[in-house]
Amino acid sequence: MGNPFTGEVTLHLDGVPHVAKLTLGALAELEDQLGGGSLIELIARFESHKFSTRDVLALVVAGLRGGGWQGNAADLLKVDIGGGPLTAAKVAALLLARAFSVPGES
Repeated sequence: MGNPFTGEVTLHLDGVPHVAKLTLGALAELEDQLGGGSLIELIARFESHKFSTRDVLALVVAGLRGGGWQGNAADLLKVDIGGGPLTAAKVAALLLARAFSVPGES
């Protein structure tokens, strides 16, 4: 399991655990992926439960790349995500929450 105090989340791809983390570089890639949308808009969509599968895919790819994974969205479409789409959405939400929270503060 990833270290929540450093923003890490674990996601299994084809049965292999991978650490995902939204680093500054991963966040920059995510902003590019979002086009004109901002991270604040993305966070608002997750908070209101109005996110898209594209949002989930972009977040998971960014987080995996921040954790050292060398793949891209096309690669992620070809693997089995442990727990399926629901787990992918939970991981995406956790990545956002952990990237923008201070450990120990509520």
